[in-house]
Amino acid sequence: MEITTIHYDGYEKVVRCRDVKSGLHALIAVHDTTLGPALGGMRMLPYAREDDALFDVLRLAKGMTYKSAAADTGLGGGKSVIIGDPKALKSEALFRAMGRFVDSLDGRYITAEDMNIGIKDLEIVRKETRWVTGLSRESGSSGNPSPYTALGCQHGMRAVLEELDGVADFRGKRILIQGVGAVGGRLAELVAAEGARVIICDIDEAKADRLGKQHGWEVVTDAAHVDVPCDIYAPCARGEGLHDGTIPRLKCRAIAGAANNQLLEQRHGRDLKARGILYAPDFLINAGGIINVSIEMLPGGYDEQKSLKKIESIHTNLRKVFEIARVEGIPTHEAAVRLAEQRIAAGRAAKLAGKA
Repeated sequence: MEITTIHYDGYEKVVRCRDVKSGLHALIAVHDTTLGPALGGMRMLPYAREDDALFDVLRLAKGMTYKSAAADTGLGGGKSVIIGDPKALKSEALFRAMGRFVDSLDGRYITAEDMNIGIKDLEIVRKETRWVTGLSRESGSSGNPSPYTALGCQHGMRAVLEELDGVADFRGKRILIQGVGAVGGRLAELVAAEGARVIICDIDEAKADRLGKQHGWEVVTDAAHVDVPCDIYAPCARGEGLHDGTIPRLKCRAIAGAANNQLLEQRHGRDLKARGILYAPDFLINAGGIINVSIEMLPGGYDEQKSLKKIESIHTNLRKVFEIARVEGIPTHEAAVRLAEQRIAAGRAAKLAGKA
């Protein structure tokens, strides 16, 4: 196994691992550990180039720093990616090698589930390192974080509706959910139960059609979904979907979804504001999963009731950010970053005071 450091300004540590025997090619980025060890999920995708994977892991790690800070989890931000086709390359040898890679950071980075990585994969990783969260309930861990991410998004949508209409009433609202996987599919069920009119799309059209027929939801094509009129657009698939090509086509009043890094560039948040579209910053509204996992770190171990209570704070944090943005006339994503950076700065000051 060969582990090399990639020097990248603004990040505490970025490392690459190549393991010829298992076929592992992976990256870990640790952005900031001011508030605690860097926790962030592991994802596996067939990136065309390592540069694409590096771009992804850096953005995701930074997003996790802000997410954990804004949610007050007592954790920092990091992320890991495995380069390769999950349908073809998954093996015990590969995940054991990944476990050794994670372990090489001595607890500075703690991993969890993310795209194309499940509990069974993480259980193999756990054979080589203890720095794994989100394992099965039977093992004393917190289990799959996806339902908690969906629940947090629902709490966030309540704040969005209050900002739009003065009341959190889902009844009759058209909510368009892009990506109906473990998070998006559960979110669709939650808002439907509140009386919302659910519209779904997915790159897996057969899955979307099946769910649409099962639940009576409207189904649209993924290629043209941004043209569909709705009250709330909820991106719940891969990130970077809000850009010059999609923003002018949007026919929604607000954006509130679980995908990470929804803005391709920060200027796109200003473009949404210019169009009068309310944006719920992704790292605030999708924090339910990381909050749930963070409860494992508390003395006494995981407690679901503590998790559910803390996930409710997503509503409060979004209300606070909307108020900052409204009063100061700035885009909501800038207000959210300001909130997170204030908490990181406070943590840094407390550390310095403790050393004095």
